[in-house]
Amino acid sequence: MSEALRITLKKSLIGRPEKHRRTVRSLGLRKLNSTVILKDTPCIRGMIRKVPHLLEIEEGSNETP
Repeated sequence: MSEALRITLKKSLIGRPEKHRRTVRSLGLRKLNSTVILKDTPCIRGMIRKVPHLLEIEEGSNETP
């Protein structure tokens, strides 16, 4: 596993279930095409697994959150 993940919201939350919206907001994503860099932990990986169809994930080892 890498040290950090770059997560970008690529699809709109309009019409998505409330559970998906809360998961995306808890990742720190607010607007379309917004990007956050988060530490690669099992908790973050679990949230990503819930909504992978809305996100773009890049792994990077030299980036620090």
